Amino acid sequence: MSLQPPNAFDGILLVDKPTGPTSHDIVDSIRRRFKFRKVGHGGTLDPQATGLLVILIGRGTKLSNRFMNSDKTYEGHMVLGVATDTQDSQGTVLEESDPSAVTREMVEAEMAKFRGDVMQTPPMVSAVKKNGVPLYKLARKGKTVERKPRLIHVYRFDLLEFEPPRVFFRLRCTKGTYVRTICADIGENLGCGAHLAELRRTESGSSNVAEALPIEQILAMDRDALQTHIVPVTRLLGAD
Repeated sequence: MSLQPPNAFDGILLVDKPTGPTSHDIVDSIRRRFKFRKVGHGGTLDPQATGLLVILIGRGTKLSNRFMNSDKTYEGHMVLGVATDTQDSQGTVLEESDPSAVTREMVEAEMAKFRGDVMQTPPMVSAVKKNGVPLYKLARKGKTVERKPRLIHVYRFDLLEFEPPRVFFRLRCTKGTYVRTICADIGENLGCGAHLAELRRTESGSSNVAEALPIEQILAMDRDALQTHIVPVTRLLGAD
């Protein structure tokens, strides 16, 4: 194996995250496999979610805010008629209703309400902190606390397919947007309940999941092969 200069791995690596592992799990697996000291990510994906995860390596970790603050694009689908306590398919069913009266036009009308500036209350099952404690830890203890609504912006929210009770969509939004909360709110507005069944992040800023590699493929590489897939800091920021 040829020797690499000290900063050969400073930059970002685009990973196509599978369902199951947390974003931290992906970071940790890359750190351990390639013995990197500094590894981070540019925006969390829920364990259930798949798609683009921007991995920051070495000096690339200094770009964390740049990627955290970037706009994101998602594709996914919600299921009408079933509300859960986590607003996704991983939670306990709270209520089931017959959604057969809901039409495509009704769904499109509700989706339109979420385009533009929206005040959104973070769900209890989230990493948002209350007095320094993540909400999901409080939720595990059965606690519900007051949360302050946050301003988000939805640039586009398109209905791709309507196959009752499933609604397939594409959404582009600002950081900190909880797509599952939008789905739950739409279900509540329609009077039948809903939850997010699948979510895939396809874009983060100017990066696209088409450029990303599956984590299994990455972990099978040696350091030389991995280096060819890293976008260097110098390319991201301009020459030093």
